[in-house]
Amino acid sequence: MSKRMRRREFVTLLGGAAAPWPLGARAQQPAKIPRVGLLSTFSPSETRRWHQALRQGLRDLGWVEGENISIEYRYAEGRLDRLPAIATDLVRLKVDLIFTDTTSPALAAKNATRSIPIVVASASDFVETGLAQSLARPGGNITGLDQIAPELGGKRLELLKEIVPKLSSVVVLWNPQNKTSTRNRNELQDPASQLGLTLHSLEVRHADELDKAFEVATRARADALAILPEPVFVANLKRIAGFAAKNHLPSIFHLREFADAGGLITYGPDRSDLFRRAAAYIDKILKGTKPADLPIQRPTKFELVINLKTAKALGLTVPHSLLQRADEVIE
Repeated sequence: MSKRMRRREFVTLLGGAAAPWPLGARAQQPAKIPRVGLLSTFSPSETRRWHQALRQGLRDLGWVEGENISIEYRYAEGRLDRLPAIATDLVRLKVDLIFTDTTSPALAAKNATRSIPIVVASASDFVETGLAQSLARPGGNITGLDQIAPELGGKRLELLKEIVPKLSSVVVLWNPQNKTSTRNRNELQDPASQLGLTLHSLEVRHADELDKAFEVATRARADALAILPEPVFVANLKRIAGFAAKNHLPSIFHLREFADAGGLITYGPDRSDLFRRAAAYIDKILKGTKPADLPIQRPTKFELVINLKTAKALGLTVPHSLLQRADEVIE
């Protein structure tokens, strides 16, 4: 009898000892690592500088990729038609937040989810494109930084005029299907008139329309080339810069990467700075703040980059005063 009692006590002891184990095991499990879905219109090579700035911004706030945050990278490689499917895929993965570089992927993400927070690093007019109700109170699941600065188009024409004093006509590449591109084109009219410039407007909706646009531009015999903000042009910077060089056209764009590709001059918001600042939105949202309560910010830093090698190849002398104002001169 006593043996049976001891055995029963032993079994009871085992059961009592086993019960706390799952709780102890759970207590030792690491906290869930937030997962961010990064959705880009472009390719990894085109966005390398921007995404490095984003990761640096996150590190400055204590978020280290692979340690306490993970990032799912998705690239459309310049094909806007791929964005909806990629956005849906990120939603299916149940990421904690979707980060996008520009307006097009942000709209795709918005159509894919109304609950997952979305942060945009460099949108083109949140309100007009329907991404937010207002800059002060976005109102939905989207917030971030807006790169809109209406006066920049006119400033780019002024920069061209400084380098080419006899400038009288400019070919303008734009996409009529892009609201931002359309607005920027309209905003060029008054500055062009004040500078005494004739604008030759060339519509480009897809990359396969570039060659035709180049032919028309060549026949127009314009003095310079201005490219308006548009994903198709970002994905074809080298191609456009090559055309400008071949036809001896001074050219200007809003992204410094265009000067790196051989374009003459770039002037616009410092996109790396925007991506670095976007990390603060990710930080706040992952810590519990709602996107609707985070006001949309605008650029505070602009960069002027001049490719002096291109200027020399075009036979142009860049004024010393302009070189002094440049953030970077490529020699």
